[in-house]
Amino acid sequence: MEIRAESVKELREKTGAGFMDCKKALAEASGDLDKAVKWLREKGLAAAANKAGRATSEGAIGAYLHAGGRIGVLVEVNCETDFVAKTPDFQTLVKELAMQVAAASPALARFVRREEVPSEVIAQEREIYRVQAEASGKPEKVIEKIVDGKVEKFLADICLLEQPFIRDPEKTVKGVVSEAIARFGENIAVRRFARFQLGEAA
Repeated sequence: MEIRAESVKELREKTGAGFMDCKKALAEASGDLDKAVKWLREKGLAAAANKAGRATSEGAIGAYLHAGGRIGVLVEVNCETDFVAKTPDFQTLVKELAMQVAAASPALARFVRREEVPSEVIAQEREIYRVQAEASGKPEKVIEKIVDGKVEKFLADICLLEQPFIRDPEKTVKGVVSEAIARFGENIAVRRFARFQLGEAA
């Protein structure tokens, strides 16, 4: 069945879960919003929403070198307490997130979350996709769906939290962070990252 973008948006607002997780939940629940909320809660993905507003002033900066020192990554991941920040589980999460950034091609993973993407960047991409779609000669209604789909794909590519997780592509990075929030019992946030590739233009 086709999952409507409005349903995904509504479920995201209700639960705070990631786009891909909400889409999967709606598919599992045959489009039923209440059942989708229940499915997300059972997976521990909706619990994160309750902790999302809590301050994260502790955490760790992780570093990862890849391909014989040709790619380097720094990532800052915050949590609420120094106790959690020092646990091996949290340190592993930080390292895996650094590896996630290293694995992305240089053009990808430019932002942590979609809210950080400037509206003019989205508008520019939307215009490009519209011109491409119009060239196909398809009806306006179909063109709008094509453009919406391509914009979603673009955001999923350039936003770290929306990318498929390298260790389990069935999950998004946001889903992995949400699971960690449920596991640690406190808010966790990916604050920022930097990726360097040898010889890459600044």
